[in-house]
Amino acid sequence: MNLFAVQPDIVWEDKTANFRKVRALLAANPPTPGSLVVLPEMFACGFSMNLAVTRQDERREDESFLRDLARETQATVLGGVVSPAGERGRNEAVAFSPDGSLLARYAKIHPFSLGGEDVGHAAGSEIVTFSWGGFTVAPFVCYDLRFPEIFRAAARRGADLLVVIALWPVKRQQHWLTLLQGRAIENQAWVVGVNRVGTDPQFTYAGRSVVVDPHGVIVADAGAQERVLAAALDPEMAKAWRRDFPALRDAHWRATA
Repeated sequence: MNLFAVQPDIVWEDKTANFRKVRALLAANPPTPGSLVVLPEMFACGFSMNLAVTRQDERREDESFLRDLARETQATVLGGVVSPAGERGRNEAVAFSPDGSLLARYAKIHPFSLGGEDVGHAAGSEIVTFSWGGFTVAPFVCYDLRFPEIFRAAARRGADLLVVIALWPVKRQQHWLTLLQGRAIENQAWVVGVNRVGTDPQFTYAGRSVVVDPHGVIVADAGAQERVLAAALDPEMAKAWRRDFPALRDAHWRATA
């Protein structure tokens, strides 16, 4: 199955500009029908805690954009939005099918406290999966990557494609790559990490959106440029590896996983 990872230079707190940017990148790199298109965490505004700008209003404008994109491309589209959560927001990954139906809504379980996100964003609590192209897909958001227990919980539910949407700064780039490979190896799953490039008022981002196979090998790397990364993923590869090397079967699962 074909995956298209959109790695933009996000315009700070400007949803209209970022909607245009995503459309332009995909127009230059059209996804094939039936593919999976993935956008980064908070793709419409950057990692801002200015809820007056980032949080969707009653129109759910960011989700409407993703839904329209799915219909137009006839692909499944996954991206990061900020939804209302009382007086706070909730950092979410949402996925829409080619007919515009909502497939999944995952709320980031681990808000990034070092960046003050735990003040502005309410934490999620549930692992979410959806089906696409022969895969069981589990989405996660950025800082979640540092907590292997939730990825193992997703694998226990059958997830064999783990998607991490992020705004991950360059100074911790090696952690990003190493942790993505680790999550693939320990869960015998495909892992996709989608990041941004450019700068914002706080951080510099080096991109490095990657696709990692179930053996931990990086098979596609977007580098540090604004671009769309295309890759083909074989769902049978994870299934065969889990069958031939039954580490997941032999794991001592936590009772709470």
